[in-house]
Amino acid sequence: MEVLREKVEEEEAAEREEAAERAERARTEKMTRPVEVRKEETTLTQETLRDLEKKLSEIQIPVSAELPAFTKDTIDISMLPVSYKTNTPKEEQLLQLADNFSRQYSHLCPDRVPLFLHPLNECEVPKFVSTTLRPTLMPYPELYNWDSCAEFVSDFLTMVPLPDPLKPPSHLYSSTTVLKYQKGNCFDFSTLLCSMLIGSGYDAYCVNGYGSQDLCHMDLTREVCPLTVKPKETIKREEKVLPKKYTIRPPRDLCSRFEQEQEMKRQQEIRAQEEKRLKEEEERLMEAEKASPDALHGLRVHSWVLVLSGKREVPENFFIDPFTARSYSTQDEHFLGIESLWNHRNYWINMQDCWNCCKDLIFDLGDPVRWEYMLLGTDKPELSLTEDDSGINDEDDVENLDKQDEDKSFDMPHSWVEQIEISPEAFETRCPNGQKVIQYKRAKLEKWAPYLNRNGLVSRLTTYEDLACTNILEIKEWYQNREDMLELKHINKTTDLKTDYFKPGHPHALRVHSYKSMQPEMDRVIEFYETARVDGLIKREETPETMTEYYQGRSDFLFYRHADFGPRVKKLTLSSTESNPRPIVKITEQFFRNPAKPAEEDVAERVFLVTEERIQLRYHCREDHITASKREFLRRSEVDSKGNKIIMTPDMCVTFEVEPMEHTKKLLYQYETLMHLKKEEKLSRHQVWESELEVLEILKLREEEEEVHTLTVSIYDTKRNEKSKEYREAMERVMHEEHLRQMETQLDYLAPFLVQLAPGEKLTRWQAVRLKDECLSDFKQRLINKANLIQARFEKETQELQKKQQWYQENQVTLTPEDEDQYLSYCSQAMFRIRILEQRLNRHKELAPLKYLALEEKLHKDPRLGELPKMFT
Repeated sequence: MEVLREKVEEEEAAEREEAAERAERARTEKMTRPVEVRKEETTLTQETLRDLEKKLSEIQIPVSAELPAFTKDTIDISMLPVSYKTNTPKEEQLLQLADNFSRQYSHLCPDRVPLFLHPLNECEVPKFVSTTLRPTLMPYPELYNWDSCAEFVSDFLTMVPLPDPLKPPSHLYSSTTVLKYQKGNCFDFSTLLCSMLIGSGYDAYCVNGYGSQDLCHMDLTREVCPLTVKPKETIKREEKVLPKKYTIRPPRDLCSRFEQEQEMKRQQEIRAQEEKRLKEEEERLMEAEKASPDALHGLRVHSWVLVLSGKREVPENFFIDPFTARSYSTQDEHFLGIESLWNHRNYWINMQDCWNCCKDLIFDLGDPVRWEYMLLGTDKPELSLTEDDSGINDEDDVENLDKQDEDKSFDMPHSWVEQIEISPEAFETRCPNGQKVIQYKRAKLEKWAPYLNRNGLVSRLTTYEDLACTNILEIKEWYQNREDMLELKHINKTTDLKTDYFKPGHPHALRVHSYKSMQPEMDRVIEFYETARVDGLIKREETPETMTEYYQGRSDFLFYRHADFGPRVKKLTLSSTESNPRPIVKITEQFFRNPAKPAEEDVAERVFLVTEERIQLRYHCREDHITASKREFLRRSEVDSKGNKIIMTPDMCVTFEVEPMEHTKKLLYQYETLMHLKKEEKLSRHQVWESELEVLEILKLREEEEEVHTLTVSIYDTKRNEKSKEYREAMERVMHEEHLRQMETQLDYLAPFLVQLAPGEKLTRWQAVRLKDECLSDFKQRLINKANLIQARFEKETQELQKKQQWYQENQVTLTPEDEDQYLSYCSQAMFRIRILEQRLNRHKELAPLKYLALEEKLHKDPRLGELPKMFT
């Protein structure tokens, strides 16, 4: 728009110069130039102006045609309630007040744009914007906070651009219609979000203002994805340890200081060059990412939500963009100005200057200088004035002013919008068609509804290396309702490392599984929920040659076990990994301090050198010592080659005692310790072998889970739970059959007569004839009784009518007009009842023989009276 203005100004300046030159020539040639020539020049100037106006009118502002259209022609208004199609007297009065307020505003501020007060709704009826808000508290706990409400609105609706980016829309639809069609512009987004926030207790307002191009177009390609922002790590300062009095001095540094200074200068130059290169690269990237200048900067109309501090423990004011569900500070540069704002109670106009965007605005809505409100009945108090400033000291004057304010006040009518409702299915589906894609800077976020994907995938974040989003760095996938409790899968494309995160409940208590390949005996790290395991295993690290395990909370105080493996012995027969385990070379175990034992008897570390047949022990260090005791045993076989038993000798145990004079261990103690260590070595080797088998079992189970990826369904989800659905259908079928059986029993014409017979008794021919006769005679009697009943009612109505006529003839002279009207009305109703009874009696007489014959035919064909056909044939 600024470019167009500059172009028009340049053309006008050129025209003014040409006109000045022509005027000067006209003055010099006035005596000799004919009048017709001057007329031709005037005509040429008017044609030039008309041509310029035509060219300017042909310039149109392009509107993106890729986004979906949402107009009133696509809305079905036949089923909408009356409040959508008409205005109440109070709403008409409010519209008149709004028109008067708009006229005064246009008169006092002629240079500002018209107010956005009463746009048309979907039924082409003008509605005040405050009455379009319908405060609603949703029945879902997830929609109680502002961030979850904004995220739901952003995901549930599809953005539709404004018809004219320089003007507010001419129509503002109800939130119920917007939710039904899942489309809307920024004003529709803000209205729905503001209604939900006000219902949740926030002090929220819809804002009509101006935003940046990225904000109005919902363009996040220059924004960083919030999921990629890592939380700031708090760096703990290390406390300096005060030097002790008798500490040993370090040796003198004999290095050359000159060489150190030269090396430092060289390193500083290298760092300076690297910083300069990185800075140039960063500037180049920023220049490439920088958006092209917007010709309509500061003129694009946008609507968002303002949340003021105070309610719901909101510490400070902030903006919410309903398109992206992101919160911004009121100082953010994306928001370029505010024309007006409103809630469900009042309407305010911004009277502050927005030359510095919204950075200098003060959101004190009770200040009438900064914010001009429309209705006096506002919930925002006015600024308090002192007695000297107010000039009102008399109590009578105060009462008169209060009465005038009461007379001028006008309460906002109730919202014309129906109750906002979101079905559980719509709340679960969230996005239109259950899926949505958001493009960020070097990232792409994909969302799906639960159960839409067979593997339970609900969102995927793909991070790229370049702005064109071609080279993938990493992928994060979030899952829900997985039977294997998989919650997150992180794939690093650079290192090809995959990390799976699990919720509690996995059969093997998995918490994190990091791997590059699902093949056994490869690099992997498995973390467990230690409270769900009996052995207290926290973490297991595996490589082709080693396996390391970490424990917690064990009764034997073990917290670390490390096993080194040797090359597998090749066998002639084909054997699996389970039948041909890797040979163990070394096992290292570490223990916490056991306070029940003395330090010199409490083992801190033991090493089983399996191939070397040695066992090394290191005990815990006493508090008053700086070294710990150590022992090393030579593990020999109990018998020699000749079968003789080997006796424990002193050379089989090498001991280092810190205090040898305090505890002298005899040879028997060493022998018992060696026997105990042999058992412990055997047990440790068995536990390492079990750990290898467990890893193989985990890998096999994970492959099956990834192939099947079964999803869990709640018992309360009757639509997806097949067992519950089958049980419910079976119960409904049984109830339906029981209902049909009861109906058949109630309509069974032979049931009252079959009760006379014993259960299971077979009917004879004479019993069948007797039952048939009794049934027919009973039905005949019921037909006669019904005819007699109708006849009795007919005679009763006739007698009452005759009595009434006789009474009328006797008192005809003294009756009032009202009594005559009552008499005529009674006669009319009585004759109507008599005619109806007469028709019913005649119809009954006609149908009674037919019903009797029909029952006789049914009895003749009834299988329970099986002897009848033989008798009548």
